Amino acid sequence: MTQQLEAGGFSRRGFLRAVGVSGGAGTMFAAMGALGLAPTATAAMPAFSAPSASDFHLTGRKAAKVVILGGGVAGLVSAYELGKAGYDCTILEPRSRTGGRNFTARAGTEQTDLFGNSQTARFAEGQYMNCGPARLAQWMVTLDYCRELGVPIEVFTNTNADAYIYNESSGMTPGNPVRYRTAKADTYGYVSELLAKATDKGALDQQLTAADQERLLAFLEDWGSIGAKADGFGYTGSSNRGFSTYPGAAGTPGTELAPVPDVSSVFASGVGRYFSFEFEFDQAMLMFQPVGGMDQIPKALTRAVGAQKVKLGCQATGITETGSGVEVAYTDAAGRSRAVTADYCIAAMPPHLLAKLPHNLGSAVQAGLASITPASASKIGLEYRSRWWETDHRIYGGITETDLDLTHIWHPSYGFHGERGVMIGYYNYDTDADRYGRMTPAQREARAVSLGERIYGSKYRTELASSFSQSWRFIPHLEGAWHNLPDNSPDAAVLKPLVEPAGRVLFAGDWLSYMDAWQHGAILSARKAVTALHSRALKS
Repeated sequence: MTQQLEAGGFSRRGFLRAVGVSGGAGTMFAAMGALGLAPTATAAMPAFSAPSASDFHLTGRKAAKVVILGGGVAGLVSAYELGKAGYDCTILEPRSRTGGRNFTARAGTEQTDLFGNSQTARFAEGQYMNCGPARLAQWMVTLDYCRELGVPIEVFTNTNADAYIYNESSGMTPGNPVRYRTAKADTYGYVSELLAKATDKGALDQQLTAADQERLLAFLEDWGSIGAKADGFGYTGSSNRGFSTYPGAAGTPGTELAPVPDVSSVFASGVGRYFSFEFEFDQAMLMFQPVGGMDQIPKALTRAVGAQKVKLGCQATGITETGSGVEVAYTDAAGRSRAVTADYCIAAMPPHLLAKLPHNLGSAVQAGLASITPASASKIGLEYRSRWWETDHRIYGGITETDLDLTHIWHPSYGFHGERGVMIGYYNYDTDADRYGRMTPAQREARAVSLGERIYGSKYRTELASSFSQSWRFIPHLEGAWHNLPDNSPDAAVLKPLVEPAGRVLFAGDWLSYMDAWQHGAILSARKAVTALHSRALKS
């Protein structure tokens, strides 16, 4: 369209000006999207057309039989989308539930890790913890499936100005965390002061015009709450830092927090390392969660697929491509050796576990699977008899950040003003996660509470009712939280045989996407496999 416009002597700028005059801003924005100059919803999301039974009407063919390895989100979505076209799908899932790493613990949930540590969640009715995925960005395709499957959603508070930052290695002491809003105001304030002073002294004369410098200074005065030029651009604090006494009725203007730390101590505290989080594309608010727990998504998918098509407790033990189809050997829930034959197979298991299965898919496939290694992450849910973080600390949702090996502490984004609540007492990764994973559940709880008490005080211990912990690296049939990809890319050369398989075995999972660790990535990978399978089936 752009070439046609300019070939006809009508520039894009002239075209948009005319559209804007005649149709208004909305029409002009739509036109900009058509020209590739502005993002649109349809342009942002990869195109996908679900298979349909009508696709076979002109070919004289019928839907094939498909065996799917793994009942996680990728496997369930594969079966769900193929089912729309009448494919006969069977899912083999080694665990006693579907969902894979989408796992919500609630009263009665049982879990045994690779060390033999068994737990049964004792949370009160209505309380839960999302042990795996827990939040959804508003641009993610996962929300489209929530809409399609009737899974209600609610806001997940990913950032909260009144949550805490506690960096003990930088000198913070027990009982003295800093509010996120306070740390942010001081950091932005001093950065603004320094940049304003440098600009005023001519340090940016080569980069900015005089007019640009005036605009920058105006921005900094507001953004950092600094004084004007006449006051030397000094940062002396503002109400953005928060109040020791909140503003009230007439005669009670409130008391702003004091004292304001000096610039050196603010930078030395290390608080600034956390502020980029809220700007990350996959973390920026608004975020969402399914009402009642993240596992409402795999539960809805399982219902849509048909529970009778999911064989629980069935572990694949081998894959053989026969030329005309695929045979998968497996052990059923009773420990008996079985086999299932199908026209196609979608392998949606963790790649490092797939690499351990005997198969005849070739050395290139094996090299691709073996090139992917698992990553570690751990969580603990701490159930409390009261929601003291709301009443005593005025914190409703959001994340406290710390340099302790807890890493992140989450306040629940559901059940506000209820009787009880479940905090995520740690959400950590890598060596920290593995260290916690090798502890017993009682040891994990003891350490999490001991460290968390430094931030929140005694109620972190005295109000505790129960806990449930999860370390993904040591969970049977999963053995990882997400994946380390070669070259940090699903398009790495060694993975090409998995991304574009030539045979009757296709692969799906978040690990074959640029959104590893997110259900969004698992879904888009499944859609890619479904599209490739359906295209081949129509031609076979």
